[in-house]
Amino acid sequence: MAKLVLGTDEAGRGAVVGPLCIAAVVVEENKENELDKMGVDDSKKLSRERREELEKKIKELVEDFAVVKISAETIDEEMKRKSLNLIEAERMAEFIETFRPDRAIVDATEAKTENVKRTLESLISDDAKEKMEIVAENKADENYPVVSAASILAKVTRDNAVVGIEKKLGEEIGNGYPSDERTKGFLRRFLKENGSFPDEVRESWVTVERLLEERDQGSLSDFC
Repeated sequence: MAKLVLGTDEAGRGAVVGPLCIAAVVVEENKENELDKMGVDDSKKLSRERREELEKKIKELVEDFAVVKISAETIDEEMKRKSLNLIEAERMAEFIETFRPDRAIVDATEAKTENVKRTLESLISDDAKEKMEIVAENKADENYPVVSAASILAKVTRDNAVVGIEKKLGEEIGNGYPSDERTKGFLRRFLKENGSFPDEVRESWVTVERLLEERDQGSLSDFC
């Protein structure tokens, strides 16, 4: 029986608007080179059209896959008790526990990759990890085709979620990241017009705190 390899990665980790999407792809070890020939890569290096094209091909080739969306509200609630690194590790561990591959490769969320590996091992049952190799590396989405494939599934899911938010709100929100001027403009406009942010905004983010401070300072200046 061919050995199974799992790759897992995320999209939207640092975004202030929209969900954090985490994907896992399971492929037979002898099919990893087919992913490579397909042209998978770190999703950030690919155009949106290319990601969508590859997503369909990936789903047809692999043994199994899964994607989870963690909403802004869920992130805000869980971050009252745990770090974003742990939130992400818990979902990745659930994938590994469910699929039980022979090898699991994770795009590490921090520079100290051994910490990521230890955290994952602590979250996975003994019987599941007994004969399993766990690899946690920085830039795994560039170096392992199966992780590249997972990054593509996560990014396409995240892109579609952003489109859904724009349709719901009736305006463009940019890519949802704090560094995007369109996103910051959207947040300022929405706050000014509504007095609060929509559910899709992560209110635990520093960006949101600064915008609220900016608004409050403006309000105080009206009385000076």
